Amino acid sequence: MVDPMERGVIGGLDLTSDRYVVKQSYIRSKYRVEDDAGTTVLKGKKKRFRLREEFPFTDPDGNVLFRLKARNVFDVAGNYTLIDEASGEAFAVIEKAYTLFKHVYRIRSPDGRLLATIESESALVMAAKEYIGVLGLLPHSYSISGPDGSRIGTIEETFSVRDSFVVEVGDTGDASREAILAAAIAIDALEDD
Repeated sequence: MVDPMERGVIGGLDLTSDRYVVKQSYIRSKYRVEDDAGTTVLKGKKKRFRLREEFPFTDPDGNVLFRLKARNVFDVAGNYTLIDEASGEAFAVIEKAYTLFKHVYRIRSPDGRLLATIESESALVMAAKEYIGVLGLLPHSYSISGPDGSRIGTIEETFSVRDSFVVEVGDTGDASREAILAAAIAIDALEDD
């Protein structure tokens, strides 16, 4: 396992909690992340009307810390790169895997090494949400596993008018919390489009 200080996590961002609450504002695709104490630690907003989809993530003061960008123009494959704003370097890649009923996303290092997998827990609920519009309001959940398949966390949506979900993570191994939180937000925004 790589020491957290050596894996290129974003400077100035304190993501040491094991539990985060992500709240979507009433404005579509705008998110706020709170830690255990209810303090806002990160914000994200999907940029609209771009050739390549983009989410800048900021600190509470609005300073951009990192970005999630689609790898290609009109990316239908669902591949996104997380880029540190200060260095311009990629620190993770999020890719969507296509399966019949489950939604599966993989977080990889820039060199392609698997860091974590986020997978919907109920194939039946996901299939119903996909094909029966009103069931889209049902809360859903995801499991987060490490490269060896061991469970390292969960994403649990709460029943609410606007999207709200809890991300719980333990030892994330080489996957940074920034990448996991960005993936959770991106999954929510992409599946709502």
